[in-house]
Amino acid sequence: MGNYEVVPEGGITLPRGFKAGGLHCGLKKTERHDLGVILCDVPAASAGVYTTNLFQAAPLLVTREALGEGGVLRAVIVNSGNANACTGEQGEADARTMQAKLAEALGVPADQVAVASTGVIGELLKMDRVVSGIEKLPGRLRDDAQGSEDFCQAILTTDLVKKTSCVKLTVDGQEVTISGASKGSGMIHPNMATMLGFVTTDAKIGAPLLQELLREVTDVTFNMITVDGDTSTNDMLVAMASGLAENEELTRSHPSFAAFADGLRHVCEDLAKAIARDGEGATKLIETRVVGASSDDAARAIAKTVIGSSLVKSAAFGADANWGRIIAAVGRAGVEVNVGTVDIRLGDISVLEQSRPVAFDEAVALEYLKGDTVMIHVDLNMGSGQAIAWGCDLTYDYVRINAAYRT
Repeated sequence: MGNYEVVPEGGITLPRGFKAGGLHCGLKKTERHDLGVILCDVPAASAGVYTTNLFQAAPLLVTREALGEGGVLRAVIVNSGNANACTGEQGEADARTMQAKLAEALGVPADQVAVASTGVIGELLKMDRVVSGIEKLPGRLRDDAQGSEDFCQAILTTDLVKKTSCVKLTVDGQEVTISGASKGSGMIHPNMATMLGFVTTDAKIGAPLLQELLREVTDVTFNMITVDGDTSTNDMLVAMASGLAENEELTRSHPSFAAFADGLRHVCEDLAKAIARDGEGATKLIETRVVGASSDDAARAIAKTVIGSSLVKSAAFGADANWGRIIAAVGRAGVEVNVGTVDIRLGDISVLEQSRPVAFDEAVALEYLKGDTVMIHVDLNMGSGQAIAWGCDLTYDYVRINAAYRT
């Protein structure tokens, strides 16, 4: 890890200046939390990245307006159980009501409140329940692990586990913390996926630079995961920096900038992998590493194609060492490939060398593929381009969950 220390039990309230909380307001049929909040004690330099889906949910429109290309936030409100997507003018009005009501409840400017939603598309929010819940949220805010836990539970939909990550590093002699929380398990595909992500830090960094860095990190983390090839209407990643660590403001020339960037990447990669591992119905994480490509972009295209292949994902579920599905995905990725120089390994098991089959022990391969993590290595032997992508297997339970998602 080098420049930073991983904090196993760290939550989004660990950086100085942040509180969080959550409660059940009645959007979900069960008693699970469905309304959450993050509050910063001071105006936080903030940034956001969003789904590439053309049908963007109302909360994204409100949040993008509040943030612009990097601005200031005091709070974020999130509901689960309803995406507030494809809901027209009423949906946008409801998102703005959530923004205004939280601002009023917390005593912060409305244009410094971000809004996020996740759940079923095409249904109007039950705003009486949402507003009632918002009025109770200030009393649920905590700056400890319970506050982080309550928030994490509030943002889940079909997720089976909460997803958090945290690191610490030293900047100008001051301890700086970067923490993250996310949700996502289905409708996940590169270029933002059905996920909500929230990062808090007490580092002092300007909003424009935080925006640049967040985009760069997203390209190699959240944009490199896929579960099912579907890109959601609601994907959003928001980062907030309180500046309360009192370090000298980070710039690209600051001696600790690279360490901070590495820490942020670690947090986002941790969250991205957790989303892939928790894919709907998934039993294992699949990691595809591509090296020897003509460029990093080419490597990314191939890694995404392999990890997104339903046939590759099904083979992983069945513990079938069917490398033919992998080479087929490599060949249809739409980038330059020397068809005579490809090597493929499953873990440490070589199955293809210089595009020719290699004899391997099927029993050993079966045992490896039964594990909860499958590593696919592809070497094109063409150049220095490389990339990593993450996904999961495709199981019977994925169909079961999504066949009855609304009911």
